[in-house]
Amino acid sequence: MHHRLSALAALRIADPEQKVAATRAAAAEVAAGAVTADLSDGTAQDDGVPGRPERPVRVAATAVPQRSPFTDDGRAALVHSICHIEFNAINLALDAVWRFSGMPETYYRDWWRVADEEAQHFTLLHAHLRSMGWQYGDFPAHDGLWTMCEKTKDDVIARMALVPRTLEARGLDATPLIQAKLARIGTPDARAASAILDIILRDEVGHVAIGNRWYRWLCDRDGLDPIAHYRVLYRRYEAPRLRAPFNLEARARAGFTDEEMAALSQPD
Repeated sequence: MHHRLSALAALRIADPEQKVAATRAAAAEVAAGAVTADLSDGTAQDDGVPGRPERPVRVAATAVPQRSPFTDDGRAALVHSICHIEFNAINLALDAVWRFSGMPETYYRDWWRVADEEAQHFTLLHAHLRSMGWQYGDFPAHDGLWTMCEKTKDDVIARMALVPRTLEARGLDATPLIQAKLARIGTPDARAASAILDIILRDEVGHVAIGNRWYRWLCDRDGLDPIAHYRVLYRRYEAPRLRAPFNLEARARAGFTDEEMAALSQPD
């Protein structure tokens, strides 16, 4: 089976556990060399993409209730929100595989690795959420990540620029702040959540690095200046404004240059 068809099949699955299983099985086949690249210019139909369960109820970001993480249900809502991000991230990685034809074989392998790791993250968080007495779908959630995926579906350079190296890179900045809050709470479930975030932060550095690598490769291929073109894409697709504090150490490990990090405070 081709990379892109395998990714599309997993992407269409609505049930979270089945999506995770299909993603991890296909990623293992890719890693073992059992799945071949489809380097044609053909496009697949995106009906039924992405497959998502009926719950959580999806609302505007401004309509997600604010709960204090110093309460049990507030901490559950926090874990649920991260769980939702990771579920979306599985879909984002699968979409990066199937959506864009004619990329090098290593591109598809990179994004399968990301999909597999996002599936692991979702599994860890969902198990933790269940241990707290809740499950995925019990709280409302918003669709910010997928919205940008939709906006950039016809432009692989924009996708690499604005999903992994913009929206997902914000996770590098936000995770230490969440962990600091969890440390102040200090309950056993808060400590367990923070330990899962250690794993997620480690892996997300690699995911953002993959976004950086392919963004630069595409800019090189098309004769574009990466910093100037990023500003064009940022405005064209109305990306969310980046706000300090920035996790400069993690961003450096993810491959952002000194010039790019200096430009963080002035993306426009």
